[in-house]
Amino acid sequence: MAQEFNNRVYGFAIIKSINSNYNADFSGQPRRLPNGKVYATDKVLKYSIRNYWKNALGEDVFYFKSLTDDMSPRTLDETYEKYFGKIDKKDKNLRKDVLNNILSVLDVRLFGGTYAGATNISVHGTCQITHGLNKFPEDIIYSEQIMSPFKNPSDKNKDSTMTTLGNQSKLEEGHYVHHFSINPKNIEEDVERVNANGLSQEDIEKLKEGLRKGVSFYDSASKSGTENEVLFWVQLKENSKLVMPSFIDFVDVQEDRVIDLSKVKDYLLQEHVANEIESIEIYYNKAITNVENAPDNAVFHTI
Repeated sequence: MAQEFNNRVYGFAIIKSINSNYNADFSGQPRRLPNGKVYATDKVLKYSIRNYWKNALGEDVFYFKSLTDDMSPRTLDETYEKYFGKIDKKDKNLRKDVLNNILSVLDVRLFGGTYAGATNISVHGTCQITHGLNKFPEDIIYSEQIMSPFKNPSDKNKDSTMTTLGNQSKLEEGHYVHHFSINPKNIEEDVERVNANGLSQEDIEKLKEGLRKGVSFYDSASKSGTENEVLFWVQLKENSKLVMPSFIDFVDVQEDRVIDLSKVKDYLLQEHVANEIESIEIYYNKAITNVENAPDNAVFHTI
């Protein structure tokens, strides 16, 4: 039987994006807050992690786009039947059966999800990830023209030799900080209701791996230059009741790309906080990333 994981965790993941577009809006521009600051949604980080689990680790991932034989996206119920077989809508235990089945999938145990198909179920995931904020001092976005090798079909001039022109937009430099928290008790009642397995140590290791490698692994044309930079992990003692604030405001990224953790260190050194901490881990590549003022008791790993 898998070893249960019962600790709560707080931390943050930093995503570096150089001449790239980590998370575009529907116009193709890097996303901006009303004050002009560049940000990224939690969905882009979760997608990268799910993609890593599926294509690098061979894990089943439920909330992920898949196609039918005729290359149409599957519906929610079709996705369920792909993994778990035909849905019997007359089954009086349908809700429990669906809950038990989707809880067997890694991304549901960690990120949760809403099932609104043959039945209606909502699972509160154990890992909550916030939007990522670019902490680099500048938010410089530029656009460039690109050319397609094909003629524009709306051009009716038979003698035209022009091919289609387009634009792409990129951020010159960004260091997005996503805060996250983990609470195994978020699925405790659902697990007990259907006698399923809860969050395990193996789940946590796969989450850590996704947070360290998922963005770098997903290497598309628009995201080339975007990669995982830092994973900061604070694991509390098992019975701790401490609630930590978001780390986003504690992280400073300087113009020379130095990641300054002095505010994080000061917060964690407070006696009422330090007494609740079991371990602190920091993952990054020392050859290309400069992290300063990290907590003295942190254990360092290569990302």
